[in-house]
Amino acid sequence: MRNPLSERITDIPFSGIRKFFDIAAEMEDVISLGVGEPDFDTPWHIRDEGIYSLEKGRTAYTSNAGLKELKIEIARYLERRFQVSYDYETEMMITVGGSEAIDLAMRAMLDPGDEVLIPQPSYVSYVPCAALANGTPVVINLKEENEFRLTAWELKDAITPRTKILVLPFPNNPTGAIMERKDLEAIAEIIREHDLYVISDEIYAELTYQQDHVSIASLPGMRERTVLINGFSKAYSMTGWRLGYACAPKVVLEQMLKIHQYAIMCAPTTSQYAAVEAVRNGDEDVAGMREEYNGRRRYLIHRFQEMGLSCFEPFGAFYAFPCIKEFGMSSDEFATRMLQEEKVVVVPGTAFGECGEGFLRISYAYSLEKLEEALNRMEGFITKLRQQI
Repeated sequence: MRNPLSERITDIPFSGIRKFFDIAAEMEDVISLGVGEPDFDTPWHIRDEGIYSLEKGRTAYTSNAGLKELKIEIARYLERRFQVSYDYETEMMITVGGSEAIDLAMRAMLDPGDEVLIPQPSYVSYVPCAALANGTPVVINLKEENEFRLTAWELKDAITPRTKILVLPFPNNPTGAIMERKDLEAIAEIIREHDLYVISDEIYAELTYQQDHVSIASLPGMRERTVLINGFSKAYSMTGWRLGYACAPKVVLEQMLKIHQYAIMCAPTTSQYAAVEAVRNGDEDVAGMREEYNGRRRYLIHRFQEMGLSCFEPFGAFYAFPCIKEFGMSSDEFATRMLQEEKVVVVPGTAFGECGEGFLRISYAYSLEKLEEALNRMEGFITKLRQQI
């Protein structure tokens, strides 16, 4: 019987994150620090707008590119918050989450053999999306001593004549690393010099704690080279609404929209109406959640210091990336044992690339009460391991 499966698909591994949730689902009294999802409910005024849109019978398709009213509000938001301007009619589209936008950008821009530079550790979708688009993923291993930022020399060393796209995943999942303006200016010079394009995943742009996020699209000569991707899941706690957006030069956006037309049609209508309210009147909600995350972030880093656990201070997203190399075991083994022995879920750093070996991703998108109990268990586990060394 002929093999019904594509080799390209079967060669792509399943996400390394899911293993631990499958095990935890069969256990009692488990505390998870593994999910990258806000623990806040979507603010009521945003939910109300979604409910109202249903009550008014707004249940038909929107245009393929998305609700005009929403795109206008996003254009105003990007100008107000990040000083970058887009034509909502020709340079913007609404997607089913930021993940669809990543996939569309890859498929619209890559031909077989084109190389995509992907800094790691980073979000699990970049490498598979590049492969599915017939591109060649090329990993740049980021370093703890550089606070997991992408440096200009690391970028320059990775470029070949086949390089076409750089994925820029900052603020970063899983490390919490950010890129400051000076960091972006250094790599932007190289990008222009080598005639590259950027897919800038800015889904955590509102969750920075040291200084405001800077979009690479706002730098001179970079807007025309950048596909800016963002969405509503993280900042507005709207994960289940599945809504994102992409902004890009018209020549790229048109081709992304073509794929979207055939594969998706349009993003969920109810979600789009709710998102209008979010981006129009949600600044206070975002600020309140960011303040709460910042308190949890500081608590987490303080507890790591008390445990003697090495961890650079993350200034973005809602993750920390502590180092566990002192214990002489792999990240997967450490995470598995801590789940089995202490009933705490964390994600091994290798789920986000091989250079994540020796690290764990810990999410602080949880209440301080849960964080305290989970870290008490973790401290006991670490103390026991040190006694055995």
